[in-house]
Amino acid sequence: MFIELGHFALTLAFAISLVQAIVPLIGAQKGWSGWMAMAEPASIAQFLLTAFSFAALTYAFVTSDFSVSLVVNNSHTLKPMLYKVSGVWGNHEGSMLLWVLILTLFGAMAAWFGGGLPPTLRARVLAVQSSISAAFFAFILFTSNPFTRMQAVPFDGRDLNPLLQDPGLAFHPPFLYLGYVGLSICFSFAVAALIEGRVDAAWGRWVRPWTLAAWICLTIGIALGSWWAYYELGWGGFWFWDPVENASFMPWLIAAALLHSAIVVEKREALKSWTVLLAIVAFGFSLIGAFITRSGIITSVHAFASDPERGMFLLLILGVFMGGALMLFAARASAMEAKGIFGIVSRESALVFNNILLAVSALVVFVGTIWPLVAEMAFARKLSVGAPFFNIAFTPFMVALAIILPVGAMLPWKRARLGRAVTRLVPAMVLALALGALAWAMQTGRSAFGPVGVALGTWLIAGAAVDLWTRAGRAPLAHKLGRIWRLPRADWGKTVAHSGLGITIIGVAGVMAWQIEDIRVAKVGERFDLGSYGITLDSVERVQGPNYISTTATMGIWQGERRTATLYPEKRVYPVAGMPTTEAALDNGFFRDIYLVIGDPQESGGWAVRGYIKPFANWIWMGAIIMALGGGLSLSDRRVRVAAGARKDRGAAPMPAE
Repeated sequence: MFIELGHFALTLAFAISLVQAIVPLIGAQKGWSGWMAMAEPASIAQFLLTAFSFAALTYAFVTSDFSVSLVVNNSHTLKPMLYKVSGVWGNHEGSMLLWVLILTLFGAMAAWFGGGLPPTLRARVLAVQSSISAAFFAFILFTSNPFTRMQAVPFDGRDLNPLLQDPGLAFHPPFLYLGYVGLSICFSFAVAALIEGRVDAAWGRWVRPWTLAAWICLTIGIALGSWWAYYELGWGGFWFWDPVENASFMPWLIAAALLHSAIVVEKREALKSWTVLLAIVAFGFSLIGAFITRSGIITSVHAFASDPERGMFLLLILGVFMGGALMLFAARASAMEAKGIFGIVSRESALVFNNILLAVSALVVFVGTIWPLVAEMAFARKLSVGAPFFNIAFTPFMVALAIILPVGAMLPWKRARLGRAVTRLVPAMVLALALGALAWAMQTGRSAFGPVGVALGTWLIAGAAVDLWTRAGRAPLAHKLGRIWRLPRADWGKTVAHSGLGITIIGVAGVMAWQIEDIRVAKVGERFDLGSYGITLDSVERVQGPNYISTTATMGIWQGERRTATLYPEKRVYPVAGMPTTEAALDNGFFRDIYLVIGDPQESGGWAVRGYIKPFANWIWMGAIIMALGGGLSLSDRRVRVAAGARKDRGAAPMPAE
């Protein structure tokens, strides 16, 4: 009965979304306050009904209700409770229900916190958001119903994909979807502004916190996915340039550009058309990601589904919303005249350059991702675009971005003198060059990638610190430190986020330039060298897990004659799913990871063993966490969260559409 109620709630939410997508738009056009006011309770009702539907599906997984087809295909009675819950979104149908839950959540949040918006803009934002919800409600109900019952109820389920039975994958999709789907509200703000024919400083202030919230969640989601790939898949890498990895990375790049561009709209009322376009394209890339993941058109280890019918439905959604928004943009863009005038050397120009680099980087990733598909369709050739292409094509833009960020942050608005900004950054430049030279001197017979990465990362971190120091002005040291502490949290957030990017760059450069790899057959009791460490294979045992059988090795790490750690790499087999997985064992350190993988037994005796030393590996995810923390600090600043002009707009009469 509970399942049927969940299905009914989803259907009712779909009906409400259709009404909300139409009535407030008419009300805003006609100036009818009653019609506009219905958007707020409708948004909340949509969210509550969808939340109830999601709770019903979660209940079915937790109680192992095998009368539900989705539970049969993605759960098992022996599975740990964490993975029973994560099984709700570890499949196509459940993940799409999570998608619409987050869609309606952002719609409800816009209703709750949108009191400072002009009534017509608020009505249009909620109507556009509801039209997106309606499209995905239809997608679920007509092609991906999660509440389908089984005709014959089995005694047990077929288990969740073993690769997804991991804490990293339990939390990775929700955060990723909060970022993916959170960009929908930025899209709604952009389309609503185009309908109104007005983009001003207040609009830039309103759209910025939503973009920031989505970017923070997307940063955490991507970092969790990268961390999972690092320790779970056993290949030792943190980024494979897989199509679905790229599908999450492209919106992140565009959202970062949108964040910086919205600042220019807010402060200087410039880059209006460009900012609106970024808001449209950012959500467009999210829709492209959903299409890639679920259509089966591009092969990926992350793919949820490969149903052409679902793919066509998603392609239709992409075409309608992106095509409609871009047509509206073409019709209205000429009316969005920039008011702020700025010189070639200014913070505005630096942010424009920042936007160009981020947008072109996203374009490079997009081309590399879809080129195999284009080559197959147009030239009947099967091509593979892998890491070498992306590393060569993408890296120069990130290097240029890292160089310009500290300089741009030091420039004043409108017009500036480049020499003054660079002079202030001389200490940061000296420190970056010194550490880069030290890295070059310490390495032997290697490329310049590592030292350059260290220098760039240090430049970003030290440049951010110099910017914060400069903002405190001239004063005695004690007073200056007090001023720095009292600086707005948005200033601190920018410093922390840019420093996090620098830390990640050092981590990526360190792993790629200085990694040590060893592949061998090791016998029990044997000791071998891995860099400056000694490794022993002490034993290999067969262990019964809750829903798997594990081959677990006990391996010791030695420095000289001192044993510093014991690791337990595993190779698991899940009998129900009939699928093996590799569980790498890591000895985490601040400056390096020791990474061990146990393989198959060999006919000649012994076991296949892979070992890595990965310098600065943890800096990759530490930097991502710090970037997200910086975004959170900025979001906590009341100046960012409260819309410009909210007080004077509150209670204002509805404005007719232009």
